[in-house]
Amino acid sequence: MTKSASHAWLDGKLVPWSDATIHISTEAVLRGENVFEGIRAYWNPDEGQLYAFRHADHIARLRQGAHIMRMAVPYSDEQIEAASLDLIRACGYRENIHYRPVVYFAEGELTHYLPSEIRTGFFILAFPMPSKPTIETGVKSCVSTWRRNSDMASPSRIKAGSNYHNSRLAYVEARLNGFGPPVMLNAAGKVAEGPGACIMIVRRGKLITPPVTADILESITRETVMELAERELGLTVVERDIDRSELYVCEEAFFCGSGAEVLPIASIDHYDIGGGKPGTITRRLQQIYFDVVRGKLEKYRHWLTPIYGAETARQAAE
Repeated sequence: MTKSASHAWLDGKLVPWSDATIHISTEAVLRGENVFEGIRAYWNPDEGQLYAFRHADHIARLRQGAHIMRMAVPYSDEQIEAASLDLIRACGYRENIHYRPVVYFAEGELTHYLPSEIRTGFFILAFPMPSKPTIETGVKSCVSTWRRNSDMASPSRIKAGSNYHNSRLAYVEARLNGFGPPVMLNAAGKVAEGPGACIMIVRRGKLITPPVTADILESITRETVMELAERELGLTVVERDIDRSELYVCEEAFFCGSGAEVLPIASIDHYDIGGGKPGTITRRLQQIYFDVVRGKLEKYRHWLTPIYGAETARQAAE
């Protein structure tokens, strides 16, 4: 990431990557006091255009998380969008990327939140992020021994940096045991999500996913996939609790998220899912999802924000 990014956006201006620093005494550094978004932008080579996917929805969720954390976001939606696009253009990306707007607390005390008590800063990172090879093969997953954050303790509804300590514990445990991304259960013992993505399963032709009350992030990719499954594939989509044992008998399973995209799960706890390879519904949802994010389906273009102007896009396509 650091080798590919030439610039970052920090507290109101574009700066060279090496100058994008904050003090070690900030609450962001000391206690992980930040709220962030991970947003994808996809390159369409035929149009020479880079499309940000559901930017406005991500910023709305950023504000929701900041509201719960009592953080005063110092910029308007229009300013955040302009800053994001300026950064991406400055880096000159002509490939699939991931960009990350972050609201953070600067120097202060643990109990400080009022603007008069503590400065609230804002930065944006942008870096290349191609799809992983496992998008084709699927991943070998497991059920983590670590439970997902409870809404009564550290709400997973908030996309906060500090919540990802929970994710890291689960990721590292799974890796040490020879697995890819794990599935996490909530305090009730029901399926919640992965450390960085939601989970969906297919049973008897229905797409099933845990509800937002199961201690999961209110995922924009999850919402997108649910809508596409219903509108484009005519599937019945069910939001309900999922038992651990149900994972072992489903026909298909996949993770979904901005980073994970639509990532097939080949096995869970050494139980093969669908014969150990991505299923038909998963493959169809993958294809539709990638067509949508690259601007190939006109009716979903309202979800896209073009990064480059028409003239720049035309020149790149030529």
